[in-house]
Amino acid sequence: MDSASLILRCRQRVGISQRELATRCRTSAAAISLYETGQRIPRVDTLARIIAATGSTMTTHAEPPPDIDMTTNGNDLVSVLELVNNLPRSSEQELSAPVFADLASR
Repeated sequence: MDSASLILRCRQRVGISQRELATRCRTSAAAISLYETGQRIPRVDTLARIIAATGSTMTTHAEPPPDIDMTTNGNDLVSVLELVNNLPRSSEQELSAPVFADLASR
């Protein structure tokens, strides 16, 4: 769930207005509106403060990205490039799609 949906859901669950939520978490109603519509993304500490103002709690979970085996990825890329290199070559140099042909003549 994104932060906009989370803020909106928590606020609506307790039945308060954006203005009331803003007062509770010491920010402006305009900021709450921007957060709820996704036009602005709050920092983690701001999001936690807004969620707490609705009586809810927020927990976070973080883990490192998985290890990437560059050898396997590199070998896969080489295989793909070899396949592309073995595709039949087209001797046609002119663009045959009307839209592209028009663009090429400009």
